[in-house]
Amino acid sequence: MLRLALAVLAAAPLLAPSAEADDERFDSDRPGRTLALPDEDDAFSFVVFGDRTGGPAEGIEVLRQAVHDANLLDPDLVMTVGDLIEGYNTTARWMPQMEEFRAAMDALSMPWFPVAGNHDIYWRGEGRPPEEHEAHYEMHFGPPWDAFDHKGCTFVVLYTDEGNPETGERNFRDPECQRMSDAQLEWLDATLERARDSRHVFVFMHHPRWLDWKYGDDWGRVHERLARAGNVTAVFAGHIHRMRYDGRRDGVEYFTLATVGGHLPSDLPRAGFLHQFHVVTVRDGGIAVATLPVGTVVDPKTITGDVSDQVAALDRDLTARQHEAATLGTAGEIDADVTFTVRNPTARPLDVTLTPRTGDLRFAFSPDHVHPTVPPGESVEQTFRLRRRAAPLDENFQLPELEVAADWLGEGLRVGVPPRTVALRVRSPAFPAPTSVAPDRVLALDGQDDALRVEPDDLALPDGPMTLEGRLWARDLRGRRPFLAQTEGSEFGLFVSDGRASFSVHLDGAYVTARADRRLETERWHHLAGVFDGAEVRLYVDGVLAARAEGSGRRTRNRLPFYVGADPDRLGRPQSFFDGRIDDVRVSAAVRYVGERIEPSARPRPDEATCLLLTMDHARGAWVLDLSERRAHPHRIGGARLVDAAESTPGG
Repeated sequence: MLRLALAVLAAAPLLAPSAEADDERFDSDRPGRTLALPDEDDAFSFVVFGDRTGGPAEGIEVLRQAVHDANLLDPDLVMTVGDLIEGYNTTARWMPQMEEFRAAMDALSMPWFPVAGNHDIYWRGEGRPPEEHEAHYEMHFGPPWDAFDHKGCTFVVLYTDEGNPETGERNFRDPECQRMSDAQLEWLDATLERARDSRHVFVFMHHPRWLDWKYGDDWGRVHERLARAGNVTAVFAGHIHRMRYDGRRDGVEYFTLATVGGHLPSDLPRAGFLHQFHVVTVRDGGIAVATLPVGTVVDPKTITGDVSDQVAALDRDLTARQHEAATLGTAGEIDADVTFTVRNPTARPLDVTLTPRTGDLRFAFSPDHVHPTVPPGESVEQTFRLRRRAAPLDENFQLPELEVAADWLGEGLRVGVPPRTVALRVRSPAFPAPTSVAPDRVLALDGQDDALRVEPDDLALPDGPMTLEGRLWARDLRGRRPFLAQTEGSEFGLFVSDGRASFSVHLDGAYVTARADRRLETERWHHLAGVFDGAEVRLYVDGVLAARAEGSGRRTRNRLPFYVGADPDRLGRPQSFFDGRIDDVRVSAAVRYVGERIEPSARPRPDEATCLLLTMDHARGAWVLDLSERRAHPHRIGGARLVDAAESTPGG
């Protein structure tokens, strides 16, 4: 997944509009004002890589990814800021580490330039030579300090690990070992003098000695030289494995980079702890510096139409289908195998991760996750053991969910789609019918992800006459708003989209819809009833016939859930959520209402035609009790909850 690039802009803007309002480069045969064009100059860009060391061995892959990213950006050159290899060893181990780093960097399609860091120079082990690894570095990487010119700019590399000139000790924590030698200072003076006509001078080094991190005060005499030169634009360093910007001092900007595969002391990418590199765009008037996290540069040529279509199909269809619902025992216990099928709708393999989750710690899963690969166009089955010890179905009870994540594996390309969660189908125990009077409550839905779900086998409304009804109090009726629905190119549903109530039944391959003209009011209770009597579809709003449409035939069936406060997509997932309160939902296999005016029951009661009755007054655990003989108890999803009716709807 792409992460947001962090940008630091410095000095002049990237595009400076031309002051020439009538620029002769502009051409059109249409009327309109002449557009200002950018100045023509000798702009170019270069990339700066951070440290490689201190991380896991896999960090070399991060470096290789950064090289790939840089090649896509195609800068003029790539700089580093030291700690190229793990080092702190003897010759026998230093050499293969050097070869590994060089092999990765040599895949760049433009020149790259090293900077020496303590990991590259310090020796650990027997046979320490006085210069430690300096000779190796010079032979295989280059001089520890040097400079070169490019497009009117000068690039200066400094060496910050010369060591104590008296004792030879190298220790970046000791200020006496962090002083620049007279020889290097003399060379720097001569280099800055030769670069006095350069557009910009850029300085690269390993240790950010301007920080008060036991570096002592030696940087002061170096900074004075850079400031006095008058054309030193920026200094870049590394070592601390976190990115920071220390502002502009006497015209010189100071940047510290994090890593490209090294150890990150914190997982705070927004605060500069990340694998990244800087992209520097150079113009006469200044520079712009942007940070790109490694792996965020995309080659547009890899996103072909076929790739885009296949990943879009995966995102649309990815789910895990549960074979059979598990059943809780009367004491709330369960010990059952739950099997899911994941299908790959694409022509490339999928790398899938299935992870069961629940906020009820009395549930346990084995295994805790699985990581199958699904071949193109095929399906795989995965089984989890689901256990719960006997415990009350109290307010802490939560049904488990399965998180489904998948990466599409293309040719040299891995594309992830957003993970989604699938509610585990767990049948409720055989709850007895309530015998006590419960407080008057209503269902509260937030319009984001709340609903009640009735499994298709539990409702199983037969073909023929039917009545769908309930009461609602809406907070927001804008957009698509299902009230009671099992629709998806089939079945039936009551909707209140954009405030207009409608009742639809899919008969002989097409919807027959009765839609009211008058819009419902928000923050007021309404009763809706949809009736199909075999010859027509009727809609009643607050006891008055609001619309009718002729229609007959067989109802088009599906195997999708019935939702209160949402409707299913073609995979059975809830969508288009209702925002407000719902009460007294009843589904009947009979015609309940005829004529122009009706008298809805103030408190509906079950009879032999009742297939579902939810007064919203009774609940057990995650289930709202169905008072019909079907006992098709729906379970709450999202944050759906039952609240006191008198206090939940002001003015209701």
